[in-house]
Amino acid sequence: MNNQVDLNADVGESYGAFRIGADEELLREVTSANIACGWHAGDPLVMAKTVDLALRTGTGIGAHPGFPDLLGFGRRNLQISSAEAKGYVLYQMGALEAFVRRTGETMQHVKLHGAMYNVVSKDPVLAAAVVEAVAEFDRDLILVGFSGSQFLRLAQEAGLRVAHEAFADRAYLPDGTLVPRTSPGALIKDAASAATRALRMVTERLVQASDGQDIQVRADTICIHGDNPEAVTFARAVRQALRKARVQILPLREFIR
Repeated sequence: MNNQVDLNADVGESYGAFRIGADEELLREVTSANIACGWHAGDPLVMAKTVDLALRTGTGIGAHPGFPDLLGFGRRNLQISSAEAKGYVLYQMGALEAFVRRTGETMQHVKLHGAMYNVVSKDPVLAAAVVEAVAEFDRDLILVGFSGSQFLRLAQEAGLRVAHEAFADRAYLPDGTLVPRTSPGALIKDAASAATRALRMVTERLVQASDGQDIQVRADTICIHGDNPEAVTFARAVRQALRKARVQILPLREFIR
């Protein structure tokens, strides 16, 4: 049983006149913030505001790089080279770092977004490029990735700290991957169900797959997607269930070594 876990949320995904998520409320419920870096979502003003919100709530700050795909919200798979993958991630980490550095604080972690996140979990060439980007940028950063993925194995082999991520608001296939968003049942729509799933992930390292069987999952951090209209409700339900089970909810920097 884990007695410590982080709750993370994808935030800072508004852009210009377009508003996505209830970041101010959500950041009071989670312990780590994945802040969009302007390519799949976000813009300089939103980035600055979200960094400030995270600091006020004591939330660990992480860069959330994605594909350059505002129209598709970074969820469309783009064909890119390893050099592009490395450059894209370096560029976006550097952008967020500028807004963090002005406050005198430092970034805690990096978590890729959407299609880029999924691609590196399966493609060792692009995964290695991203690991190299993070290692060159700042070896003190924690790299968040899909639980049990080869991406995290490569990062550990490179000497980086990693956090295995599980999802309270997404359904799992029997092979341990997520049900595609285009498929029925991909999203968990009930906060109580999400909380129950999160608790089992942490205390039993199990989650029920789409076929009803239990599969193993490691959860150093649990994601609540900020673009879900019910994200705040989900986060509160998950937090309450974990606290009731006496699980400590802490930012990654407090327990990932």
